[in-house]
Amino acid sequence: MSNKIDKIFKAIADPTRREIMNVLIVAATALSITQITAQFNISRQGITKHIKSLEDAGLINITEQGRERYCKATPVNLKVVHDWLASYERFWSDKLSNLGDFLDNKYN
Repeated sequence: MSNKIDKIFKAIADPTRREIMNVLIVAATALSITQITAQFNISRQGITKHIKSLEDAGLINITEQGRERYCKATPVNLKVVHDWLASYERFWSDKLSNLGDFLDNKYN
């Protein structure tokens, strides 16, 4: 689990990779690497490296059709990050609630 979340965080740490994810999610369909590259001021080789990181993290799937490769977002894998963050959200909600109770008791 730790290795998977590490790969996801590493992939989404880069703003270009986050934007590629956004492009694919908004498109709601598979896009060719050529179509993705056209939306950035980066070489195809640079985009391909970003796509490889996203694929390694399980955030996109790549399929080949002829000579072209198509990428499709698999954002469901971001649930791992959501679940990890949710534990901290519960922690801080509990702490703030306890602080509120303490302050209510102290000043009432």
